[in-house]
Amino acid sequence: MLFGLDGVEIGLIIVFLCLFGGILSGFPVAFAIGGAGAIAFGIIAMLDGAGLLIHQAIDTGSDAYRALIAEGVRSDAISIFRYPELPRYETPVFPQGWETALDRNLSFIVNRINERVFAGQSIETLLAVLMFVMMGITLERSRIAEDLLTTMARVFGPLPGGLAVSVVVVGAFLAASTGIVGATVVTMGLLSLPTMLRNGYSPELSTGVIAASGTLGQIIPPSIVIVLLGTLAGDLYAAAQDTRAVEAGCSDALTYLGQPAVVSVGTLFQAALLPGIFLAVLYAAYAFGYALFNPSKAPSVALASSGGASSDGRAQLLWFLAIPALAIAIFVGLSSVGISGSQVISVDGFAAAVEQPALRTNVSEACQASMIALHGQETWDAALAQAAAIEASGGAATAEALTEEQIALAREAAIAAAPPIGTGLAVIVLGLGLVFTTAQGIAPERDPLPLFAGGFGLLLVLAVDILFIGPLTSPLKSWLLLAIPFAIVLWACRHAVSRLAESELLRVVFPPLILIVAVLGSILGGITNPTPAAALGAAGAIMLAAYRRLKEEGGSGRVIILASFALVLMILIGVNFDLRINREDVSAETWIAFFAAQVAYLVAGFGLIYACWVLFRGRVLSPVVRETAKVTSMVFTILIGSQLLNLVVISFGGEHYIQQFLRSFDSEFTVFLIVMLVLFILGFVLDFLEIIYIVIPIVGPVIYGGEFDPKWVTIMIAVNLQTSFLTPPFGFALFYLRGVAPPEVTTGHIYRGVAPFVLIQVLGLAIMWFFPQIVTIVPDLMPK
Repeated sequence: MLFGLDGVEIGLIIVFLCLFGGILSGFPVAFAIGGAGAIAFGIIAMLDGAGLLIHQAIDTGSDAYRALIAEGVRSDAISIFRYPELPRYETPVFPQGWETALDRNLSFIVNRINERVFAGQSIETLLAVLMFVMMGITLERSRIAEDLLTTMARVFGPLPGGLAVSVVVVGAFLAASTGIVGATVVTMGLLSLPTMLRNGYSPELSTGVIAASGTLGQIIPPSIVIVLLGTLAGDLYAAAQDTRAVEAGCSDALTYLGQPAVVSVGTLFQAALLPGIFLAVLYAAYAFGYALFNPSKAPSVALASSGGASSDGRAQLLWFLAIPALAIAIFVGLSSVGISGSQVISVDGFAAAVEQPALRTNVSEACQASMIALHGQETWDAALAQAAAIEASGGAATAEALTEEQIALAREAAIAAAPPIGTGLAVIVLGLGLVFTTAQGIAPERDPLPLFAGGFGLLLVLAVDILFIGPLTSPLKSWLLLAIPFAIVLWACRHAVSRLAESELLRVVFPPLILIVAVLGSILGGITNPTPAAALGAAGAIMLAAYRRLKEEGGSGRVIILASFALVLMILIGVNFDLRINREDVSAETWIAFFAAQVAYLVAGFGLIYACWVLFRGRVLSPVVRETAKVTSMVFTILIGSQLLNLVVISFGGEHYIQQFLRSFDSEFTVFLIVMLVLFILGFVLDFLEIIYIVIPIVGPVIYGGEFDPKWVTIMIAVNLQTSFLTPPFGFALFYLRGVAPPEVTTGHIYRGVAPFVLIQVLGLAIMWFFPQIVTIVPDLMPK
């Protein structure tokens, strides 16, 4: 043994030294990782060939080992960490020679790259990274962040610590639009730090709040970290739970858990939403509290405003709070009493003969005992009772075809139970109603007749829907019946938009907010997966930036507006009409809808091309494309290099050695705490990409193979990485901020400024540790 260490331990040390040496050498990280793997393998192979690396393996033929097996201890649970007294024998770290390991690594790396880079299920999700990056860079280069900071400073500036609060709000906003930590920290450092210092804010609070708010991009969707973690978490969780089921004596995870072992990026976005908002609220609360106790270091600042809402407090309370609250309460009430809801009346032609049992009961005794230990005796007894009912009714539950009479009866029952107002229409009416109330609150002294006419049009829409439109009404007829009421509403919308434009806050915040809501809403609501949503976000960001550019040049943005309406129309047609024209019987209504959707598609496509031309002419598109290509290629190159490094660790037994060490602890909480501490320390010297692709695949089979909710595990890892990015002296966010801070702001100011926010991060982690519902409540409430 070399230096008294096991050969596998020396191999792990060599790998990490080569990795850190490659990163610190200044060589591009994307290539340093793969090179570190190749160099480490060469060094380990040379030492192993010289007989210097000896692994102490457990002697599986010894009497002590056989005695443990006879006692019922599983072979995979026996390790040198749990049973150090077992007899061992010496073996090379490459039992079959390094040549065999090299040949196996080469074949594995080809297969892994094919599965995770060029093909496979994860490649579609990874494409979302490209488009989310383009969305964020486009919004950044179009100076929307600058407008947001200026506007929010005017809104929150008069409050104690108002500028710091505005930085937190804009940081959360940019996190939801970019998801890139470095870009957010640099942007806010350049724009807000000089303003805060000029208005008497302490350098510590200014730098701390900027660095902390910039790291919100790690957790608030659409976070690149969540996307990349999600692509790994799904595979790791499924494989780990299958292994856990086999160890429990069951055939697969579905049998053992009673549900599929699945976790998706969309579900992780849902889980990350509340923790991200929670951390932002903690940041803002600290900034406000700091200003109350130290008013001289965080004074209120009244900045000049170029327009805004009326100063009539009672009018603002009525139109901004009272009436919207009443409208939302009515919307919720209609949904709860069944007046508003889903109007789907389709009936499946097949139905189960009897209800399936909650758990599979035809399992082995070992699996039965494991399932009782996991789910409880009461749940198992209920499953047995269900299985007995199935047996009494004639056997296992199978899907049987319904007769035409049964289908007709079921359809009639669905029609009778359908609510008079559809959910989609109710949401549209509520949204437009809030637009009208906000517009009236902006200028209550103006003639309210146009907005009241819009409200009357919305009531007319509901009346027509209730009286003349039912579940059997064709989409075309429904559109024709609603045409006149919506024409009144759209006429009123023109007046509402002109009033909303008078408010600088709404004029700046509303367009990107709509884009973010459209992207995140489609993912969080389960309408689509992250990749199409990311494509929508990238296209929307390009059109938004082009519209802004045209306005700066004094041109007309009608083409962009028309393309946006065409995009909305295309989506509405797709939702309301069956556009499949390859069927045998295609109605005239379907053909009309199909051609209308095609026209809308062409108009939207032309608007996008025109927007690209506007940005290209304004020298905005080229740097956006270059920066997007640079970031995306870095991600995929690191992915390839990390696969090589992982295979090197696997080849000499390093991955198995680490997993055995973690499994030697009896407490699952202890194991996860150790992993979190290691990730926190590694976050000082490794970027999140290296940690995700190198470390998570090694520890993932252990932390995802227990009883912890995979959503909670993944979000805790993301927040932990966010904390390490803030922690002095190596936090990445601190280096980003140091690079753009003025000379009078020292590194000591930055370190002292971020210290309270690191404690806030630790507090947030502790709260989520003891109250995991903060992470799981949103996915549980979302429709499946």
